[in-house]
Amino acid sequence: MAKIIVRGGKRLHGEVTIGGAKNSTVALIPAAILADTPVKFDTVPQILDVKNLQLILKAMNVDSSFENGNLDIDPTHITESDLPSGAIKSLRASYYFMGALLGRFSRATVTFPGGDNLGKRPIDQHIKGFEALGAKVTESDDIIHIDATEHGLIGARIALDTVSVGATINIILAAVRAKGQTIIENAAREPEIIDIVTFLNNMGANIRGAGTDTIRISGVPSLKASNTHTVIPDRIEAGTYMSMAAAFGNGVAIKNVIPEHLESYTSKLIEMGVNLDIGEDVIYVYRSDTLNSVNIKTMPYPGFATDLQQPITPLLLMANGESLITDTIYPKRVKHIAELRRMGGDIASDKPGKIKISHSPRLIGTDVEAAEIRAGAALVIAAIMAEGVTVINDADHILRGYDRIQKKLTGLGADISIEGIDLINLMP
Repeated sequence: MAKIIVRGGKRLHGEVTIGGAKNSTVALIPAAILADTPVKFDTVPQILDVKNLQLILKAMNVDSSFENGNLDIDPTHITESDLPSGAIKSLRASYYFMGALLGRFSRATVTFPGGDNLGKRPIDQHIKGFEALGAKVTESDDIIHIDATEHGLIGARIALDTVSVGATINIILAAVRAKGQTIIENAAREPEIIDIVTFLNNMGANIRGAGTDTIRISGVPSLKASNTHTVIPDRIEAGTYMSMAAAFGNGVAIKNVIPEHLESYTSKLIEMGVNLDIGEDVIYVYRSDTLNSVNIKTMPYPGFATDLQQPITPLLLMANGESLITDTIYPKRVKHIAELRRMGGDIASDKPGKIKISHSPRLIGTDVEAAEIRAGAALVIAAIMAEGVTVINDADHILRGYDRIQKKLTGLGADISIEGIDLINLMP
């Protein structure tokens, strides 16, 4: 397992360019197998999740090449085959191959997906959508079998019981080549869904309503790529660097952002007293010495993103008074708490989904564990703020989701190194 070693106490300054959105990329790659032609992406983040998705593609005889943020995928010789369970279990978003394979072959067999341990994250809404389209879904020995070969996929009206990004995308992938019209009600509205739909529509799909709670999909017989698709900027990565800059920066420009995607987040920073200069595609974060406590509740987009709950936590340690976070999306997203307490943070969770953070002006470097991506990001921020050396173990989780984090933080003046992983092959 990789280790990230941070020698803290060095304030960040300069500029950093945000990469493509991880949460878009991990759906765009499975979506590419729906095409009858080669597919090209650019601004793809150089993260471990992309490498694992390439392993899954290879198992299906789908060639791919990835260099300098450019990802080429050729699904023209795709075959149905057993997918590598190790890669499937390493990331939750591998479940998008369910919808993509179902849309391509009218059937799919996939090992139950893994990823971050954030508590129960059922796929019942995904299955509800597949069954509404005419598929039969069974499970045996941790393997999910989805089959619609008898009659094919037929468009349907699907009302999701809860707002789910994963279910919304998976149903779109399955329905895009189905017969007739599919209507998804109570659909998720995240920017990443708009990105996926833009990619599919540019290949000839007929999808309307992305970004609203009702999405209409008229099935088409085939999809053909003609242009390179540029992945939207990663709003979670941007928010993470904004938290770093506000907590321990001397002025940081965060480039390649879409400010509209971050409004719920930036409004909380402003409420805390963080001074921001928000431009068209850049946000400048000034040094912040006096901060106010705030209350935060995570909500589906356009509310405060659960993925930014942990990255903002180290910044809240700098605020006067007591802040309260209520995570309504993943109440068990608390694996950063014990580690921050080891570093001297006054932070606790006495009820599921409730996190109390009190002013903690002095953090001390120590050995900590990154239990998942965003918890790891919180520890990186705390390590930069802390006195002495922090060793973040299980850092593979962080590398799954953060594009070239060592290079970017070094460019901002941090003293950071990574051990135990081949960065050359990870970031070609």
